[in-house]
Amino acid sequence: MTPMTTTPAAPTVGFDLDMTLIDSRPGIRACYLALSERTGTYVDADLAVTRLGPPLEQELAHWFPAERLSATADLYRSLYPEYAIAATPALTGAREAIEAVRRRGGRAIVVTAKYEPNAKLHLDHLGIEPDAVIGDLWAEQKAVALREHGAEVYVGDHLGDIRGARAAGAHSVAVATGPYTVDELRAAGADTVLTDLTEFPAWLADYREDSASRA
Repeated sequence: MTPMTTTPAAPTVGFDLDMTLIDSRPGIRACYLALSERTGTYVDADLAVTRLGPPLEQELAHWFPAERLSATADLYRSLYPEYAIAATPALTGAREAIEAVRRRGGRAIVVTAKYEPNAKLHLDHLGIEPDAVIGDLWAEQKAVALREHGAEVYVGDHLGDIRGARAAGAHSVAVATGPYTVDELRAAGADTVLTDLTEFPAWLADYREDSASRA
């Protein structure tokens, strides 16, 4: 009798948003310039967009006193739809990466530190339709959503994304489209490092084949 083989369940794959699925630098830069004009406080928008990833309040703390952070963050988020959404393109391979998960019967979710309503606006504007969007989570906090949705893989560009994947027990896929190089991401402990998302569909196919062979 031929032994029965089992096919592993299709994976749930989590994706970061900023600098993983979208190049949010132009939109965020425009929003910081509008914020500076509205508040009269100088923000170096060009510098700010080189360190995307952590929560908004961490960046604002470089420019505004602690007692103004909460109100300033609220103002920034209210300005964001007008200044940041239309200016922000999808990164090359983003749609194809989501589709690659779906073709294999999996679920694609977005887990991001960005304010959730604005994250959804980006995806709606670009016609990218994940199965779920969870915002306001950074680094290890992302593990909460990844575990809740049973994510087996998490894809991101930041060292915080690697930490989030580790905390969730997920396979960390890092893409060098953000502030870190391939070597830096590898040194930080990513399980897989890709140049960008155009490499993701082929990697996912190999990953599923390896999973099937181990089943």
